[in-house]
Amino acid sequence: MSDLGDRLLDLLYPPKCAFCGKLVRGRRMICPDCEAGLPTLAPELQRQDISHLAVCVSPLYYTGVVRHSLHRYKFGGAAAYYRVYAELMAGCLHTQALQVDLVTWVPLSRKRLRKRGYDQARLLAEEVARLTGLPCEPTLEKTRNNPAQSGTSSAEERQKNVQGVYRTVTSFAGEHILLVDDIVTTGATLSEAAGMLLDAGADEVFGLTLARTVRNPGNIRTDSNGESKYADF
Repeated sequence: MSDLGDRLLDLLYPPKCAFCGKLVRGRRMICPDCEAGLPTLAPELQRQDISHLAVCVSPLYYTGVVRHSLHRYKFGGAAAYYRVYAELMAGCLHTQALQVDLVTWVPLSRKRLRKRGYDQARLLAEEVARLTGLPCEPTLEKTRNNPAQSGTSSAEERQKNVQGVYRTVTSFAGEHILLVDDIVTTGATLSEAAGMLLDAGADEVFGLTLARTVRNPGNIRTDSNGESKYADF
């Protein structure tokens, strides 16, 4: 888009911070206060172990303004947020120095895609790929519109809920794949999808999400620790 087109869009639809909603200059969609005050993870805390993944990395905790922002992104039509999200995710990928060959995403079912109008994980994956210069391809298809993970009450239920819902669309002999999603809670969804990629020949699968939940000692789902009813929806 031309500079004139950008300026016209700014006049008609003044850009706002994706996290707090304040007006911002330019189209980066993050204000200085949020950039300085987001619930970021220190580099040594960005990594977590999830079955079938070499590692999963995330730059933010899923709490506070991040949780509300992602809710708007997924359910409020705020698709444009993917740009600033992907910038944070690409920065995390660089910090963790993960060596990957291909970027892909955890897909929505066709039914949920029709309802939402866009696949939020695909937008993130494509933008992360653009920012990092990596290829991005669809690798998985969701074959069943399983109930939302938010309706489950335990890690075991989440795992059972996603079993057998994905299939690969091609083989990936020897590939090191980056699997992108928006949020990771128990990791059941990423684990199931990654397992399918490994079965199709991928050498390693890494996970990348914008945010991860904060766990309290009892592993209880609460809004305060980030695992709200909107996680993994």
